[in-house]
Amino acid sequence: MRRILLCTIIPLLLAGCKALTGDQGNGELIGVNDRGRYLEPAPYGMVRIPAGTLQLGPNDEDPTYAQDAFTRTISINSFYMDETEITNNEYRQFVHWVRDSILRRKMAERGIPGFVLEGEAYEGMDDLERPLNWKTRINPKDPDQAEAIEELYYRPDERFFGKRQIDTRLLVYRYFWTDLKQAAQDKNRFDFNQSRYQGSVIDPVTGAQKNLERRTDLILWDEVPVYPDTLCWVRDFSHAYNEPLTRMYFWHPAYGHYPVVGITWQQANAFCIWRTELLNKHLSSNRRSAVHDYRLPTEFEWEYAARGGLALAKYPWGGPYTRNIEGCFLANFKPLRGSYADDGFAQTARVASFFPNDYGLYDMAGNVAEWTSSAYDESAYMYVNDMNPDYKYQALPGDEPRMKRKVIRGGSWKDIEIFLQVSKRTYEYQDSAKSYIGFRCVRDYLGNSI
Repeated sequence: MRRILLCTIIPLLLAGCKALTGDQGNGELIGVNDRGRYLEPAPYGMVRIPAGTLQLGPNDEDPTYAQDAFTRTISINSFYMDETEITNNEYRQFVHWVRDSILRRKMAERGIPGFVLEGEAYEGMDDLERPLNWKTRINPKDPDQAEAIEELYYRPDERFFGKRQIDTRLLVYRYFWTDLKQAAQDKNRFDFNQSRYQGSVIDPVTGAQKNLERRTDLILWDEVPVYPDTLCWVRDFSHAYNEPLTRMYFWHPAYGHYPVVGITWQQANAFCIWRTELLNKHLSSNRRSAVHDYRLPTEFEWEYAARGGLALAKYPWGGPYTRNIEGCFLANFKPLRGSYADDGFAQTARVASFFPNDYGLYDMAGNVAEWTSSAYDESAYMYVNDMNPDYKYQALPGDEPRMKRKVIRGGSWKDIEIFLQVSKRTYEYQDSAKSYIGFRCVRDYLGNSI
């Protein structure tokens, strides 16, 4: 038995040494050590959208005379997209994570052990810089921890009727990203002759320009309050009674599977970065490849997915009408002359209440309009590339409001059927939170097959 084990182990050790020293392949070109064929499972709650070609442009009348969508052929790579819009329950996971991370950082500030990771890799780092230790349980009965927990609540003089509630103004998410657009500029290339960078980068958060001295100068950061603007239900509609939705819509379990609203474009982007971090940290802890990035879809990806593979379709379901053969409405919108409830829902609907399109995507028309990553320009169709087109503009603090417009698609529960057309595009300002705008995420498919 021992001899069998030795015969098995020795070839493995030799193979490991060959991998470390480099296999020369007997002088032949064989490539590096093959890691095997990569098979990517579909992410939970997402469907794969195959690569293909899309005929951009309106497929029917343009009664608003916007003239911002022109006929053009483009091609899109394969990607994954959420089956439904992000729900209140899913977004609450983000809010709770931010709350708990702030609380754990407060514990570390107070010198309470166990809430940040220890070890040689973190020696010399301040407690505020070390990664959090999520395995340590919070004990509200501990006096020091209880005092830290209390700091997350409104002060007694700011409480309504003495009710103890989390101070949502403290729920701020700090996140980082790499600006590849600036990195790709010729002026920012590494100069091998002088062994240094010579360009400069602009911080889109502050608008400040700084010299590019090292690669890490391309890492940018921002802070975003994550709690939804629940007052949007009152603000969006004058002379209307929507106070119950302001009080209940986001946190009450009755609305758990309804689309989250009151989210700005910036908050939606922060959610995508958090979701990326959440997955990749889990994969890294299990010694698996961590390369996945969630993001908002481009407006062209959104339209391509909404059509469901049906060329020249007016609506996601393909037909030219908003009713089926039995006379039932096919989406949640404002039918007829304001008969909101005729489609079964007076305002937002539980996600997946209507049939999906041919790609398996729900609510690509109606319910809530959806943020995309694209900046809005009336003439964008004329100059974007025909392969994976996109137009982005990172608005600076001093820019005019028109430079802060982002494309929204799909129409909402308060819109008439014109805005449900898959080719219809409009915009909202990136710092605006509305009761009729939500979002969903996409993730790139690794590989170029259709």
